[in-house]
Parts: sequence; structure tokens; C-alpha cells
Amino acid sequence: MLLETFKRHWWVPVLRGVCAIIFGIIAFTHPVMAAATLVLFFGAWVLIDGIFRIVGAIRDRSDSDWGWQLVIGILGVMVGLLTFHAPGIKMRQEIKGEWFLILMGLASIIFAGLLLWNPIAGAAALIWIIAWYALIMGVLAIIFGFRLRSLPTLATR
Repeated sequence: MLLETFKRHWWVPVLRGVCAIIFGIIAFTHPVMAAATLVLFFGAWVLIDGIFRIVGAIRDRSDSDWGWQLVIGILGVMVGLLTFHAPGIKMRQEIKGEWFLILMGLASIIFAGLLLWNPIAGAAALIWIIAWYALIMGVLAIIFGFRLRSLPTLATR
């Protein structure tokens, strides 16, 4: 059931990945502008992601985690709006080759570790780190989405 839901919505991680890559390229090519508008880009990204999560949770209430997805989506929308206002285990059992999810998690942990390790240098290089993070997460999300799309369809019970 969960696998069918992910397969049916394979395009969501692809779209998130494309947005992440666009975000990363903009941060690389326009670092001065990105320094001033990075918060707004991040807010838009979180807002769009929150909307997708809310829609996904409402459309598939048969999923046992739909309530958490709804809460995460609502929080994402709230953070996104505040930004503009003030400038799985179950899946791992079903999906083979889940190393893309593991890489996405590791990229997030490394990103957080780099910022905590040296906050002064991290502040100076924040745009570059976020740009690399967005590009890597974008590529991995696109690959993950297409892998979901290529999964075989299970027969309806």
C-alpha cells in the first residue's frame, strides 16, 4: 500500500529535486543577491514543500502516517509564511536500493555538522554550502523519484 502510494506520486521527489537544483544554481551564480534573498528562496521552498505534503496527506488518508505528514506540511507552510512576513522504516522494508534515502539523510547530517563545526566560517560560506546541499539533494531526489516510477505495479487486492 505504501509502496503503491510512493509509486503513484513518483513525480513529487522529482519536482522537489528540480526545485532544489534551481535553488542551488541560483545560489552559486548570484552569491551577492543570494546573500540578501536566501531567506526568501528558502521560505518559498519550505512553503511549496509544505503545500505538497498537505495535499499528499489529505489525498491519501489511508496511510498510517498521514497525520504526521499533515502536521509537517502545516509547519512548513507556517515557516514559509513567517519567512515572507519577517525577511522511513516502513518504506525501507519495501524498497530495494534505498541507499538514495540514506544518502539524502547523510547529506543533511553533513550539512548540519559543517555549520555547527565552525559557525564563523560557516556564516561566511553558508551560501556555498546551501547551494551544494540543494544540488546534491535535488539530484538524489530526482533519481529517487524515477526509481519509484520504475517499480512494478502490484496487483490490487
